[in-house]
Amino acid sequence: MKRIVAAGADLLHFDVMDGDFVSNFAISPPFIAAVREITDVPFDVHIMVTHPLRYIDALAAAGADLITFHIESADKPDEVISAIRAHGLKPGLAFCPKTPVSSVTPYLSKIDLVLPMSVEPGFGGQSFQRNTLEKIETLHHRVQEMTQPPDISVDGGVTTEIAPLTIQCGATILVAGTAIFRSQQPEAIIQKLRTPATYDENV
Repeated sequence: MKRIVAAGADLLHFDVMDGDFVSNFAISPPFIAAVREITDVPFDVHIMVTHPLRYIDALAAAGADLITFHIESADKPDEVISAIRAHGLKPGLAFCPKTPVSSVTPYLSKIDLVLPMSVEPGFGGQSFQRNTLEKIETLHHRVQEMTQPPDISVDGGVTTEIAPLTIQCGATILVAGTAIFRSQQPEAIIQKLRTPATYDENV
């Protein structure tokens, strides 16, 4: 984490999985709390869980700054948003590749981040699904009409080739795991992700 922050990362993204909403398990609140002890970089915690309300208190105590939950989860979105706000944290709302943008539209004015997943949630290393670009663009047009538009985050298969396409469509936050952590030069990758000069529509 220290190496990645030193390389220029200005937000750390954590995936929390319960083995139910998705078939994988990942990162617990104690792990997040341990990382919080070594850095003050903002934490964006993405919870892929069936009952997000069960996790809010623990994640707030662990040091999360923003908690992104799924519209497909079992708890009522308004209740989860309120629970996150009650801790003084920012709520985010994610939705899976097969879920339409219309599912999150009613909540755009209530959240700080919207995340159209560009891969199926649960496992890293997947390829970016190109239909996500259309979703990003749709969200971009809708939030531009708002006084305080939420960030549009992209998570899944983000590479230095894909990043310019998502930015062109309106993305404001890029979550890159494999591209950064498997690179021998994370500084160069982060710089390319942040300031792409050109893009290729055929990528």
